[in-house]
Amino acid sequence: MTTVDDAQAMLAELFAPWVQDLGLRVTAVAAGEVSLLLPFDARLARVGGTVCGQAMMAAADTAMVLAVASQLGGFRPMTTVSLTQSFMRPVSGTDLTVVARVLKPGRTLMFGEIELAGPDGRLAAHATTTYALV
Repeated sequence: MTTVDDAQAMLAELFAPWVQDLGLRVTAVAAGEVSLLLPFDARLARVGGTVCGQAMMAAADTAMVLAVASQLGGFRPMTTVSLTQSFMRPVSGTDLTVVARVLKPGRTLMFGEIELAGPDGRLAAHATTTYALV
């Protein structure tokens, strides 16, 4: 997987329908790094229009699967071993940029981080993750 179109096709083919319902759009791909747009949708917001943490966690996890695939040159079966996310500020009524990076690729484990930011570039959430290749 080396192009935005490849990653978008992978998103459509490999992920559960409810993940596809997030409306994620791939905006950039490089080896070990993927950027997505999580468009604001009222269905993903809680009272007051704040984007809910569940949607942000799902977007982060999805972005990292694509980042690992870009590191490997294509998809391989994998599973999330850990995902820890810190929410730094609320984001209401706006899209989020999700950037996932592989920090340390390994033979069986991949370590990464994900940043979620609003259009102003300010960090809204940060996650660290470990994936096992199966």
